[in-house]
Amino acid sequence: MKRRLVLLLVILALAAWSIGFEPGWVQQRDLQLSPANWTGQPLRIAMASDLHVGAPHAGIDALRRLVDRINAARPDLILLPGDFVIQGIPGGETVAPERIAGELARLQAPLGVFATLGNHDWWHGGGDVRQALEDAGIRVLENSAVALPTTGDRQPLWLVGIGDDMTGHAQPATAFTSVPPGTASIVMMHDPANAPELPASTLVAFAGHTHGGQVRLPFFGALIVPGRSPRAHAYGWIPDAPAPTWVSAGIGTSTFPIRFNCPPEFVILQLGGKEPT
Repeated sequence: MKRRLVLLLVILALAAWSIGFEPGWVQQRDLQLSPANWTGQPLRIAMASDLHVGAPHAGIDALRRLVDRINAARPDLILLPGDFVIQGIPGGETVAPERIAGELARLQAPLGVFATLGNHDWWHGGGDVRQALEDAGIRVLENSAVALPTTGDRQPLWLVGIGDDMTGHAQPATAFTSVPPGTASIVMMHDPANAPELPASTLVAFAGHTHGGQVRLPFFGALIVPGRSPRAHAYGWIPDAPAPTWVSAGIGTSTFPIRFNCPPEFVILQLGGKEPT
């Protein structure tokens, strides 16, 4: 009887943590990467994926705090690789893309703020999400690329955005069409399914979509991985990609407002400079 009571208490405690606390416990994930083919000045890149504004623990107030934290990190470049809205999550509240974009408009970075669309954005209609972001001064890259401004001794650098794989909008080859062959690039994509198709000249790539699985079990990893990516690609550095690719746990939740052993995060990556000892 006592064992059953203890087991029940443990289950209740884990449920309380997974539903009531961890989904709102947003971490700043600090990363360092010094590619051999990057000789320019160090860059600070901020990335926040899967905002899912309106999900429990991820409302407008939480978004406002996230924007403040990203700005406080003083990034040179900000990337937002998709899934700004939600659909049908228990306890969630629909938030209009215009309201979300209004908060994101406060993001500040010398090289700009860029986004791609995710599957939830396309399920919402796609066009209205894109319009709201662009009206807020956020450039949306869908299978396209842009040359980033260069100053001082900074070598040429391109930013590439790949469309969402789950909804059939990913066209990696098209995305790199305007990038000069062999030129260094940074890539953002909503879904890591396209990581195997990145060229070796990619300095670093960022993806979301998986939410890290939302629930990560010891010795097993992500309980569920949406899309085509294998479980090993659900979170962190993809071990076998042709270019360094970080898959983020994201900010919000979808399907169920639960996280366990997989807290929400935004990423601050320093590209170039000395590795920490």
